[in-house]
Amino acid sequence: DGVTVAKEIDLEDKFENMGAQMVKEVASKTNDEAGDGTTTATILAQAIIKEGCKYVTAGMNPLDLKRGIDTAVNHIKEKLIASSKKVKYIFVTGGVLSSLGKGIAAASIGSLLECSGLKITILKLDPYINIDPGTMNPFQHGEVYVTDDGAETDLDLGHYERFTHAKMRRANSVTAGRIYHNVIQKERKGEYLGATVQVIPHITDEIKKHIRLVGSGVDVVICEIGGTVGDIESLPFLEAIRQFRFDVKPKDVLYVHLTLVPYIKTAGELKTKPTQHSVQKLREIGIQPDVLLCRTEKKLSKSIKEKIALFCSVETNSVITAMDVTSIYEAPLSYEKEGICKIILEKLGIKGKEPNLERWQKINQVLQKPDGEVKIGIVGKYVDLKESYKSLTEALVHGGIGNKVRVIFDWVEAEALEKENGITLLKACDGVLVPGGFGERGIEGKIRAVQFARENKVPYFGICLGMHCAAIEFARNVAHLKNANSGEFSTTSPYLVIDLLPDQNTKGDKGGTMRLGEYPCQLRKKSNAYNAYGKREIEERHRHRYEFNNMYRIQMEEAGLVFSGLSPNGNLVEIIEVKDHPWFLAGQFHPEFKSSPMNPHPLFRDFIASSLKYRSNNHKS
Repeated sequence: DGVTVAKEIDLEDKFENMGAQMVKEVASKTNDEAGDGTTTATILAQAIIKEGCKYVTAGMNPLDLKRGIDTAVNHIKEKLIASSKKVKYIFVTGGVLSSLGKGIAAASIGSLLECSGLKITILKLDPYINIDPGTMNPFQHGEVYVTDDGAETDLDLGHYERFTHAKMRRANSVTAGRIYHNVIQKERKGEYLGATVQVIPHITDEIKKHIRLVGSGVDVVICEIGGTVGDIESLPFLEAIRQFRFDVKPKDVLYVHLTLVPYIKTAGELKTKPTQHSVQKLREIGIQPDVLLCRTEKKLSKSIKEKIALFCSVETNSVITAMDVTSIYEAPLSYEKEGICKIILEKLGIKGKEPNLERWQKINQVLQKPDGEVKIGIVGKYVDLKESYKSLTEALVHGGIGNKVRVIFDWVEAEALEKENGITLLKACDGVLVPGGFGERGIEGKIRAVQFARENKVPYFGICLGMHCAAIEFARNVAHLKNANSGEFSTTSPYLVIDLLPDQNTKGDKGGTMRLGEYPCQLRKKSNAYNAYGKREIEERHRHRYEFNNMYRIQMEEAGLVFSGLSPNGNLVEIIEVKDHPWFLAGQFHPEFKSSPMNPHPLFRDFIASSLKYRSNNHKS
């Protein structure tokens, strides 16, 4: 990028070199802020003006300074042009109905392009007015996925990271709310010079700016448009991507449309009319799809493909059968059977090798022919909508892949455990997991699940709120802190073992006010955590407000609680374990956000291994 190039500049003329050295100094100062090319250029330009004024004030000849700056900037431009790559753009839209799997489609295409030797990134454009999904109801939206830089995003970004090597950040998730917020702020600052601010061009220009923003250093940007074609909310985004093809060269843009071809059992036929109408709606907006992904439960015949191609003005070989699959990790293989990677590369004019799918084949071999199985009880409060725990269930599957076994989910409603004999719901489980969540509902049921696992030596894995419940249960039943609780649920408990930190503000905005993103943690040797990771220093992603209360650390440690993971300064408890238990571990962070089928997270891998051992010792078949 420009920062890197700027740091390498040296000129022979000593006066001109002073100007060049100033640019180098500017580059060093702006490096932490600079990310994509646009941001880098803007920051460098602003800083050059600021630093240049300082040099002139200090007595430097302005003409010598200007010659040095001009030469340095030209050098940067030449280097950047020489090393730059033409970015291609793939836009993925969906029609007919929601939940067809646009996120999986985008992630699968990204993975196949990576397997062909290309560097990709993926962007999600969501049409809702929320700034981000951080405060949205899990029953409506599903999981909130957290990136390394602390962005609260759509769960599809989890699919992007699990399927590809691309690292997601805040710029990879954009909502209509954020777009409108940015435009309104610019209008208030007078940046539109008195113009009437409208959807076209101001909103669409802002959308296009965000699309370009993620394109630095990659070969292909894959952009998924949330919602369904025909929804009023999606119109500004669809208009923006329509314009985008003409802002860049048309051959640098590809439109992929995911649609439905339902099978009518009574008629014994596949029906193409929904696809025809969906494409018709897209063409009314001005977008002609280049590739059609036809979601279906039956393979499309040649005649069906030809019919769709005829009515939708798409080449026959670009009508792709997107078969229903038993595992989402079959999708890349399913798409490649249809030759989608070659089609995309040809249409975009990219030279790429044939994709190497060996890793996907190995993963699916384990999923289809596992050596055994293990049952994990997931004690949650959002179990009616499994999407609320998407990354969690996928991480458990990854742990199973790492142990070559199938993981069976036993969903347990936390409130059901509060009833008499409710704990019997867990007796068939080989391991118990209490995931993250917010609010008081179901807490006592989760605490009972912790007690069951601790007393019966059943492997226990607590995540975020699951750690809070573990600390509360241990405080009540082992450390003799009667009625111990969390400040999130109680203001009257005499022992708030979980509470806000003294400097945390309990009032004001809810959105984006938690401990969010990646934080370092140091592990204690001779612990289950250290055995899993195999190293002392780790980094994990967080999403929470409440922390372990250090007032009770000594008392609970003396009672047998092991603090196996702490922040580098020792002030924050990140991982707790129970002494003399085969595998009882609870973390303040969300390890599921860093797991993938190619690289199962160490804690999930070891949790499944411990659960397998428990199953074997209890002679379960």
